[in-house]
Amino acid sequence: MTRSEQLGIVIAGVGNLLMRDDGVGIHAVRALESNPPPGVRVLDVGTAILHAFPLLEDAKRVLVIDAVRAGSPPGSIYVLDAADTELRSSASSIHSWGLLEALKLMSRGPGPEIHVLGVEPAEVGYSMELSPIVQAVLKDLTNTARRIVAGWQKETVRRNPSEKVA
Repeated sequence: MTRSEQLGIVIAGVGNLLMRDDGVGIHAVRALESNPPPGVRVLDVGTAILHAFPLLEDAKRVLVIDAVRAGSPPGSIYVLDAADTELRSSASSIHSWGLLEALKLMSRGPGPEIHVLGVEPAEVGYSMELSPIVQAVLKDLTNTARRIVAGWQKETVRRNPSEKVA
């Protein structure tokens, strides 16, 4: 087991792939799967949030990628703390908030720290392709996910300076 795997970091893409920009989380994790961050579990959850629970319950941190309606122009990227109830009332991310609630209800302990990396959708309707606006920010979205995870890994290493890092 690598040092990163011990940190318990998961990137979970959620959403409905059949509903255009609602599937941005799936498109993002599929792009990440071709070159995943070292030691990070990348999951294509889709709308099967409860089915993903066994894969998430042992995680320490989860980065959920999803479409988020918060009133900014389409293609805007958000980084949200899923536990922040004030943000939850102003930003609509049905899949991410459902994941948070499922983990709270089913967890034997405090559960993982969950953050949401969201994109303001341009179009939600029947299509398996992202809108041109959201497709144009997909690379920025995956790069942001990589930066967040790298920061978490460095933060954990700083917290444990006595541990040997490979």
